Amino acid sequence: MRTNLTRFEPLFSEPFDDFFKRVLRPVRWEVEMPEMEIKLDVHEADADYTVKAEIPGVRKEDIGVEIDGNVVTLRAETKQEKDVKEQGRLIRSERYYGAMSRSFTLGHEVDETKAEAKYADGILTLTLPKKVQTPVKKLAVS
Repeated sequence: MRTNLTRFEPLFSEPFDDFFKRVLRPVRWEVEMPEMEIKLDVHEADADYTVKAEIPGVRKEDIGVEIDGNVVTLRAETKQEKDVKEQGRLIRSERYYGAMSRSFTLGHEVDETKAEAKYADGILTLTLPKKVQTPVKKLAVS
């Protein structure tokens, strides 16, 4: 009868090697840029809608508003840059470029000729007058 003897060395076995490789591996610290989204508040009055859209960090030239009947679409392009310097040397540079859009449907069609848009302090304010509804004309059948 023949037996094989194996020497057990816990500090150099595979489970311990894997553990130390994971622990001693260089750590990468990356900060994810938050996903940009347009947040809305929509208020309805008798004659119009008031929409407040939160679009921070975007220039007003990079904002677009489209009105198609009772569907409103907001589009914005954003560009964020952040450079971290220490003693005049660039240590980290983070950039984010992206586009975002949001569409929503209102209960009434919008009179786009009278609609207004203002942008200040990261808030886009839309005043969207309701289109005057023409009464339904009933025809008499003869």
